[in-house]
Amino acid sequence: MAETKEIAMADKTSVFSYRREEGQNPNTGFMSFQHFRGEALYSDCVVKPENKLTETEHYECYPIPGYVAQNGREEGYYPDTPMVYIRILWKEFEPERGVYRYDFIEDIIKKAKEHGQTLYFRLMAHSTRACDDVPDWLKTLIPCPERPDMMRVKDSPTDPLFLKLFSLAVRRFGERFDEDPTLYAMDISLPGAWGEGTNLHLYPAEDLAALMNTYTDVFRHTRLIGQFFRADLVREVSKTAKGPEIGIRGDGFGSPYHIYTIYPPAIASLDSWWQKAPVSFESYWWLGEWDRKGWDIDELIEVSLSWHASSFNAKSLPVPMKWKEKIDMWTAKMGYHFALDYVKYPACVSVGGNMEIKLGIDNVGVAPLYDEVPLLIRLSGEKEYILRTDTDVRRWMPGKTAERMVLALPTDITPGDYRLEIGMYGENYPMIYFASNAERDGKFYAVGEITVTA
Repeated sequence: MAETKEIAMADKTSVFSYRREEGQNPNTGFMSFQHFRGEALYSDCVVKPENKLTETEHYECYPIPGYVAQNGREEGYYPDTPMVYIRILWKEFEPERGVYRYDFIEDIIKKAKEHGQTLYFRLMAHSTRACDDVPDWLKTLIPCPERPDMMRVKDSPTDPLFLKLFSLAVRRFGERFDEDPTLYAMDISLPGAWGEGTNLHLYPAEDLAALMNTYTDVFRHTRLIGQFFRADLVREVSKTAKGPEIGIRGDGFGSPYHIYTIYPPAIASLDSWWQKAPVSFESYWWLGEWDRKGWDIDELIEVSLSWHASSFNAKSLPVPMKWKEKIDMWTAKMGYHFALDYVKYPACVSVGGNMEIKLGIDNVGVAPLYDEVPLLIRLSGEKEYILRTDTDVRRWMPGKTAERMVLALPTDITPGDYRLEIGMYGENYPMIYFASNAERDGKFYAVGEITVTA
């Protein structure tokens, strides 16, 4: 029997330190919001109830208004952000009826790519302010709600033409950008401010279905994200999805009312949805305001992880420095994170022969990887040979998984000694980091030595 090597890989006592030292894995952890990776943060802001929460309105739209202060980097902390969340107004994309600013979207995608981020995007009809309303040209066609100063008017127009014309803008957006690999996820916008689903009972079910079916019809490569609070609509629209499984996102995370009253029934109704599509949360206010309200950061972190969160939008406002260690640990547990337990492989293998590799994986995160990313084996010697396995890494749920792979060596490989290495990345997918004490060479982790014989 051929000699087999077994290499123990992960130091479990410090498994979470690897993510912080190596980098945050794609599509996990915190997002930058209306900013790109490493850019300025909004300055901290104290919310005053007597202002009817209008302080929050200044942080909702892209591009960022010039009057908004951005000194957050000097006021606190923000973790690494492999994702950027951008939401823009309908009027920014379609300033005149039938005239679409594709260049505006192309610039956003370009900046996300330059900053090494995947893009989460929402096209929203309006917010609550007059300056962030529906396009002016729409107001010449149908009645639209008034939005007085210092008020939060969330309602959308109820004329059927509103949803038809907004759906058309969504379709034009998808036709142009669906196949761009930087655009990772598209939020499904509903009626109401920010597309969050205000007064949906005012709209015929067939009209809402037509809007949502526009998303599933046109987005066949980009992942769609639906609203947690309308689990019924998420389940319904998932039946017509032609692309990846539809993820879910929840607004208002952190607020006691949301955490204890609103979220639990939605979570229960979606049950094991997290096993097939990502769960994302957006902060109620921001973490500086959580601190001022006395909300329990430890409890909120634990709750989000128990609900299998993969990503979190903290609005790009500074996190209190006293919470830095807690936030780092939080991001280290969000989503997936793979520790290499062990690797077993033959000490030698012949040219053109089969190489059996057994791999022990411990997903120490709270969710799987939802994307089909190649698991690769590299043999490094005088030359390099990269072998693609047929392993479906999406099956690596939280906990331990054992894999057995049999790979045929190339018939033209040069006999000699090689370093056996493991990596995960795709042509259009960023590298995935392992929690491993193995030396990393670029995108690959060295796990041992192997001899190829003639």
